[in-house]
Amino acid sequence: MWPAKNAFAQAPKTTKGVAVDPAKLRDLQQAFLELRFGMFIHLNMATFEEREWGDPLLSPKLFNPRHLDPAQWARAAKSAGMGYACLTTKHHDGFCLWPTKTGSANVMQSSYPRDVVRAYVDAFRKAGLKVCLYFSILDLRQDIRARTVTPEKIALIKAQITELLTNYGPLTALILDGWNASWSRISYTELPYREIYDLVKSLQPDCLLTDHNAGSYPGTALYYTDIKQYEQHAGQKIPPDSPVPSQSGTTLQSDWFWKQAYPTAELASAKTIVEDWLQPFNANHCNLILNVAPNRDGRFDDNAVARLAEIGRLWKPGGKVATIERQVTITTPDLAAGKPAWASASDEAVGPDLAFDDNFRTYWLADRGKTEGWIEVRFDEATTFNTVSIVEPRADKDYGEASRITAYKVQVEDGGTWRDIAGGGTPLPYQFHEFTPVTARRVRLWVQGRQPGITEFGLYHEPRL
Repeated sequence: MWPAKNAFAQAPKTTKGVAVDPAKLRDLQQAFLELRFGMFIHLNMATFEEREWGDPLLSPKLFNPRHLDPAQWARAAKSAGMGYACLTTKHHDGFCLWPTKTGSANVMQSSYPRDVVRAYVDAFRKAGLKVCLYFSILDLRQDIRARTVTPEKIALIKAQITELLTNYGPLTALILDGWNASWSRISYTELPYREIYDLVKSLQPDCLLTDHNAGSYPGTALYYTDIKQYEQHAGQKIPPDSPVPSQSGTTLQSDWFWKQAYPTAELASAKTIVEDWLQPFNANHCNLILNVAPNRDGRFDDNAVARLAEIGRLWKPGGKVATIERQVTITTPDLAAGKPAWASASDEAVGPDLAFDDNFRTYWLADRGKTEGWIEVRFDEATTFNTVSIVEPRADKDYGEASRITAYKVQVEDGGTWRDIAGGGTPLPYQFHEFTPVTARRVRLWVQGRQPGITEFGLYHEPRL
């Protein structure tokens, strides 16, 4: 464990509430999509354990990629036509591939005492490829897991991210994992997303920050991520006609980390990778990132190298990818989540609290036979917000894919009367409104249509320029 006395000394001092230029963010997202195809590189303690998560009790001495060859990885990526790569700097067990000064287990305590992150970034930049880094919030060696997060552990996370963003040059993206997922259960309440966002944007304003949170925030919206992440290997699929910049990750081999059977194992076919994944994804504002697992020597197996070259012969990027529109990105907590809620009337067992529970799989439903209704959140104190999100339960089979709403209004109580601040006809699947800050104790969403429902009615106070 990292000594508590070191935590706050090494944690960086960063600006709070960093405002990001929406036009600049859209340009960075567009540039990311122009890369089209990337390589995920899972190398860590699990490589030497025949498993997907390293055992946090094992000695770092087990790590020994004695013939590490990131230049070979880069050549293989280039042969496939890839434009970027991402290395697992720290996976869920907590072993660091760089010589961290935070006291966490790292390469300098291993049988290969060299900076793997440095070797990777240098090799890929030399090959003309963009560089991303992966970092797990979940850290079993430091006991960073659900309901154990402390200010000292948050300081450790910040210190490690600071090392990565200050010692290895400009990054295209920092890809986070093990955070606000059903299997890791470290919530944005325990570890506030905005604290990490401010840190990253303070250190590298042009670095995209993206989190694997599609399980908690499904659908085509950017909640707590600059790029929507889909773990294709876990069954997450990109919805058709997605307007948001996205990335879908899967594996060339059967799993993320190398296994002894891989040198002779069946790999995903070049035809499947190109025709079923890469080309359709690129047409839907989505990159493909394909994991290729280095073996215990730190090199790619011959069959993997050959398959990547085959992909390159089959696929040649042509022309520009489709232009994305500017998307609303949510980075702050939902002010209405968990607050007392009321409704005009509700169907059985589906009260208004379900529209304010930060859960996109539950929803409020107006009472049967009703063609209009409202839900309302009340705050103990006047609360300021400048963004709202309105989400119908159109992913629920009982509700149906088509919108039931024909008109809606967002209202605030002002001197005993209700004042409209936003509204429209049929909302988008993820409908956002941004406006000058409004302060109120009572906020209401009125909807009209055939027994309408609402999955989430969110209120946010986003930093703006």
